[in-house]
Amino acid sequence: MLLLAVAACSNGPKQASDGPFPAADRPVANIVSPRWSNEQDRDSRDEAQQVMAKAGIKPGMTVADIGAGEGYYTVRLASRVGKGGRVLAEDIVASVRDSLAERVARERLDNVSVRLGTPSDPKLPANSFDRVLMVHMYHEIGQPYEFLWRLRPSLKPAGLVVVVDADRQTQHHGTPPALLRCEFAAVGYTQVGREDMPSAGGYLALFQAIGPRPDPDAIKPCLNR
Repeated sequence: MLLLAVAACSNGPKQASDGPFPAADRPVANIVSPRWSNEQDRDSRDEAQQVMAKAGIKPGMTVADIGAGEGYYTVRLASRVGKGGRVLAEDIVASVRDSLAERVARERLDNVSVRLGTPSDPKLPANSFDRVLMVHMYHEIGQPYEFLWRLRPSLKPAGLVVVVDADRQTQHHGTPPALLRCEFAAVGYTQVGREDMPSAGGYLALFQAIGPRPDPDAIKPCLNR
């Protein structure tokens, strides 16, 4: 497996918080490439099809691909949801967003739109998504509590956040499952499923927003669990 993200330093930076949200209390991995692995290698393991199946992504759904990069999942999601569905591909790097927009136009993916987010806010429309997909990028979110807080309103009532990541420390481009569960829980999400996903280089976890969204100053960090 080609893993282009290993160039990050082993003692990744922690991010300070400028507002009412708690800072990340664990290292944050550097963003070093818009590509997690070679698309042909990923397809040879049936990665995207297995992830989309386990995430319950079906024709007609509206799905956000967060940290879309070069668009491996974007183009496959577009096919999966079909003409009756929609895909919003988001990235925080303008040049990556622009390259993906060119790919979407070139491949005539009429059910896909592309958006530029920020490190702390994916800038998704409210009450819009059946699934929000984050594949091998959660460990790169510098303000996880604020990011998850701002993400919540974008979900439909039964919508799910789908995280695929490796079971290793965040500075090594992964997220331990217990830490992931804790950070989501701090912002009012409940884990409703998790299973190993060797084909995707780690595990898949599903989260649903349940109950009221907490006030930012009431969010308790996970203290580097």
